[in-house]
Amino acid sequence: MLMPERDSRSPNRLGKSKKHPVQVIAVTSGKGGVGKTNVSANIAVAMTATGKKVMLLDADMGMANLDVMLGLRPIHNLSHVISGEKTLSEVIIEGPGGLKIIPAASGVKLMAELGPMQHAGLIHAFSELNDEIDVLLVDTAAGISDSVINFCRAAQEVVVVVCDEPTSLVDAFALMKVLNRDHGINRFQILSNMTHSSQEGREIYTKLLNVTDKYLDLTAIYMGTVPYDDYLRKAVKKQRPVVAAYPRSRSSLAFKNLAQKADKWPVQDTPGGHLEFFVERLVGSGTKESEFRK
Repeated sequence: MLMPERDSRSPNRLGKSKKHPVQVIAVTSGKGGVGKTNVSANIAVAMTATGKKVMLLDADMGMANLDVMLGLRPIHNLSHVISGEKTLSEVIIEGPGGLKIIPAASGVKLMAELGPMQHAGLIHAFSELNDEIDVLLVDTAAGISDSVINFCRAAQEVVVVVCDEPTSLVDAFALMKVLNRDHGINRFQILSNMTHSSQEGREIYTKLLNVTDKYLDLTAIYMGTVPYDDYLRKAVKKQRPVVAAYPRSRSSLAFKNLAQKADKWPVQDTPGGHLEFFVERLVGSGTKESEFRK
């Protein structure tokens, strides 16, 4: 089992030598089937195309499929880092346009139930990254679980992906409620996905906003909408991001617009904005899953 060590690569030493602020964005959803991973992949590729150094972390520890969506075949993944078999640098693979990707492990119980000791090992693993990155985009699992809560708590921005389905909105509200009331997250970016028009995207957001304004003390910001078009479907079949396969399609232009918005979000130019503090916050989350089953 990978354990943190007090050596030259520890987070504290890293903090002294590396002061580059990193924007950490968690992309999540209350339920599966809303296109969350597609959103994560395309925004990450779109941000990379602007010259940003982007790393995409597949944090869906149980149903990891980011590599499949991008047509990649990683030999190793995050489970090998947790077990101590590989370093983080050895499992990182390159995606479209130079995007760096940390693959997760699909169907591995260990990865789906990371405990405090394993999370502590991640601090040491991330501390070995040498290249500076501008953005760490985290594709979480769907729903409410220890893993989802921990990654959202550790991020600077939380993007909630919703679609025009009652269950999508209900589950998104439930997720935001837990993150807000139990963990103090008071700002969310709402992204309406697979819409038929920009008006529908705004209406989906408004439905959610009406409920959050009534019951929760938080700020829900409308990030934008992504239309569902034939090119998006074709890109998925090709296992390529639509922003690369069909750069002039409606969905591609929407993703590029969302990437530009995310690029304008303020980055913490303080110790709390450094990459090692992300994993330290991740380790410090320590949420009990039983709390969410009440």
